[in-house]
Amino acid sequence: MPVALNHIDEAIAIARRHGATRVVLFGSTQSAPDAARDLDLAIGGVPGWDFYKLAAELDAHLPVPVDVVPLEPANTFTQRILDRGRVVHEEESP
Repeated sequence: MPVALNHIDEAIAIARRHGATRVVLFGSTQSAPDAARDLDLAIGGVPGWDFYKLAAELDAHLPVPVDVVPLEPANTFTQRILDRGRVVHEEESP
């Protein structure tokens, strides 16, 4: 099943419920959405074991495979995702 816009919207809603402050779309979903077969997301603001709970909920509720990467701690891989990916959700600073 190809990734649809509503899959991305649902993933963002789930991530926000878990406290995500940033969601970045990357990989084939970002570069070739019509051909993508999985959803690649980098997520910030969800610490420790909560990140794994988020990943499990995404897997349980979305009809497409989901690959998630934590944005913290920052490293060369997460920087590459930020440079090449597309931010689809970001909390505004107060």
